[in-house]
Amino acid sequence: MSYRVLVIPEDFRKDQYVLEPIVTKMFEAIGRKAKVIVCRDPLLGGVDQALRWERLQEILLRYQAMIECFLLIVDRDGKAGRRDALDRLESLASAALPSRKRFLAENAWQEIEVWLLAGHDLPSDWRWKDVRAHENPKEAYYRSLAQARGVLHEPAEGRGLLAREAASRYGRIRSLCPEVVDLEQRLGA
Repeated sequence: MSYRVLVIPEDFRKDQYVLEPIVTKMFEAIGRKAKVIVCRDPLLGGVDQALRWERLQEILLRYQAMIECFLLIVDRDGKAGRRDALDRLESLASAALPSRKRFLAENAWQEIEVWLLAGHDLPSDWRWKDVRAHENPKEAYYRSLAQARGVLHEPAEGRGLLAREAASRYGRIRSLCPEVVDLEQRLGA
């Protein structure tokens, strides 16, 4: 039986397309076969809901019988205190879950679309430092890439196709996104 992982995004409607293939590759990288499921019920509908302990507690109670590992993955959105909020939620979840269950939280710098962008060859006039530093890289960079690739009309504005391509270059994502490496190391511990 594979290890069952529930990824909890701030809003699954587009995030699921990015997170499922990349998190699957993350588990492959640590040598663990995992069944990665994205939480679709309840729809959290934003980072404020995703950071509320009451909402997470509802998810943990609903799914803990079926899931070994819970991963909350949200956008950082330029908020310096986001990591502190995630650490607090990890502590609360650790106390609430049985000892054989895990809950880890990570913030994509600045949005999860940056993980997707890291797996692609970007236009030569884009500097990676600028992509990572931009508070709204989804609008500033992702949409441009999706438009150039002609996938904006696809479901979730092409995230599924582009994320699968990016995940196939997971090593590149790891090399460009330190938070991915941090989460991977914590999962492997």
